[in-house]
Amino acid sequence: MKKLLFIAAAFVTGFGAMAQQKADAVVKVNTEKHSFGKIQQGVPVTYEFEITNISDKAIVVENATAGCGCTTPEVPKAPIAPNTTAKLKVAYNAATVAPFDKEVIVKFAGIDEPKILRITGQVLDETAWKAYVATDEYKKASKKSTSKLK
Repeated sequence: MKKLLFIAAAFVTGFGAMAQQKADAVVKVNTEKHSFGKIQQGVPVTYEFEITNISDKAIVVENATAGCGCTTPEVPKAPIAPNTTAKLKVAYNAATVAPFDKEVIVKFAGIDEPKILRITGQVLDETAWKAYVATDEYKKASKKSTSKLK
């Protein structure tokens, strides 16, 4: 009887430990926070977070949610094989003039704790955007983003 109780306790403990696994134990993300910087109102922007499976089993992105309709995550459809990378696309509609800091919650199948990603930036109205485009700050930012593409 004691042996049966011991086996049952070990099973429950092992199952509980597996269910409490954190996303950081199975995936690595290229960045947890992406800043769009200053963007123009009414011009949607997107960013693709790169998710690398660092475990020895395929993982599935079960879903990704955002706190409001202005942010739209698009999860990879296929499982992510060990040591491979998939992209999670996040779009922001830039409808409202204001700074923004949006959270995207990524849930992986079989993993209790989700991965939290963020996008930030500042939406400028047309007048402010035109003034910003004329600044050295914009020119430096444009050169920086262009050089990343090369």
